[in-house]
Amino acid sequence: MDPTSAPTFVELGADPQLAAALEADGITHAFPIQQQCIPLALKGTDLIGQAKTGTGKTLGFGIPLLQRMVAPANPEYADLPADAQGKPQALVVCPTRELGLQVATDIERAGRIKGVRVLAIYGGRAYEPQIDALEKGIDVVVGTPGRIIDLANRRDLDLSHVRVLVLDEADEMLDMGFLPDVERIVAMIPTERQTMLFSATMPGQIVNLARRYMHQPMHLRAADMGDENATVDAIEQHVWRVHPMDKVELLARILQSEGRDLAMIFTRTKRKAQRVCDDLTERGFAVGTVHGDLGQGAREQALRAFRTGKVDVLVATDVAARGIDVDNVTHVVNYECPDDEKTYLHRIGRTGRAGHSGTAVTFVDWEDIARWQMIDRALKLPFKDPIETYSTSDHVYTGLKIPAGTKGTLPRSARTREGLAAEAVEDLGETGKKRKPEHSGRDDKRHGGHKGDHDKRHGGHKGDHDKRHGEKRNDGKKHGEHAPAVARTEPDPESKPRRARQRRRTRGGEPVTPSE
Repeated sequence: MDPTSAPTFVELGADPQLAAALEADGITHAFPIQQQCIPLALKGTDLIGQAKTGTGKTLGFGIPLLQRMVAPANPEYADLPADAQGKPQALVVCPTRELGLQVATDIERAGRIKGVRVLAIYGGRAYEPQIDALEKGIDVVVGTPGRIIDLANRRDLDLSHVRVLVLDEADEMLDMGFLPDVERIVAMIPTERQTMLFSATMPGQIVNLARRYMHQPMHLRAADMGDENATVDAIEQHVWRVHPMDKVELLARILQSEGRDLAMIFTRTKRKAQRVCDDLTERGFAVGTVHGDLGQGAREQALRAFRTGKVDVLVATDVAARGIDVDNVTHVVNYECPDDEKTYLHRIGRTGRAGHSGTAVTFVDWEDIARWQMIDRALKLPFKDPIETYSTSDHVYTGLKIPAGTKGTLPRSARTREGLAAEAVEDLGETGKKRKPEHSGRDDKRHGGHKGDHDKRHGGHKGDHDKRHGEKRNDGKKHGEHAPAVARTEPDPESKPRRARQRRRTRGGEPVTPSE
């Protein structure tokens, strides 16, 4: 469908200020899920929106959410109760940090002309900046379940004035075990509210959640009935059986395809993600990575560099990459076979977004053939038996339009990206990091190693030490004061001498004299 034939946001009933802010970003016409959601949500109806990834769900609930609240610049803001001013009027719950940050950014950009204050709260950042922002006044809070509960329990986040609640990617929250946390959050919010739930799939627990906390919700579905492969059909797919030793070489050649802009590579493990990133960096590519072993500052650094084009390749694990919405992603590579069809759809859905086309390549190891065939059968794909592929195979070059003679190292003339180092790491005051000890490990070894070893070498445990030496140390200092950590090689002169053991010799039960 031609996007220009779709209705504009103003035609759907959106505030002209919101439409003007979106038009400044080049967004003028609504996508199907937005066309269905916005008119009903503006009336205050509870909604269940079901749509695949990359179809514009954020603005589907974001525009009604912004329009139904009273912004500080609105004259009606003064009519709010004194205890409600500066408190959040809307709450959006997201399963991951990256998705929360993305949703908060989209809502803030749409509401900037109205002066709506939006705050993203999530773990990995220091509490203080988030608490300071809440004290100054916030209208919309977007956050992950854990940090929302933490701030609410500390009474720094007041949810008693929330008018609109949105649960975004509810099925992913269910998969990640957040359902009990979501129920705790919903219990903190007034029952007189509008609730909107968005999910790509509708498992039974999500339906039960909707029945418990929503009032006569309307179930909206963006795709046509039976069109389960809407996301898949819009993407050119290649599925190859690849030898593990040839993966990096093949990947490096794929990244030199004609017309490639940004590319995302998915792995199953954090260690594999970091290794692929390091290997590609050595081959001359501008690469960033997002996985759970990185601090939040490093993760956001990589995402910023990817969005701004300083790096054009992002290696990520499934959990860390959920919610990453970046324009101009033309290629997605599954470095390892996904676990199931849902993960496959999520991965390749990072490209072909908002009506654009994309290319997805999946590497399947020999031992993963059975897993891939289940995915193929579930999605009704024509790749039951992946073709055996090497970095020198002709169909790689012809299928992906790779120039003849391309090797696995990026030519120096093509290394035009600034790289990850060009993006500064923001100091987030990250939580959960261990402080380094004052002495290095070498000093610890020099002064007795670990505490247990030190105690054993200097008299054993505290109880044995006290029994042997009394309440005071032999150096005259009271117990608890620090004594020089010097290993003893001579016996303590002040310790009580050990009494020699007396032995008696006998023969047939009779004592034996030394002369015998």
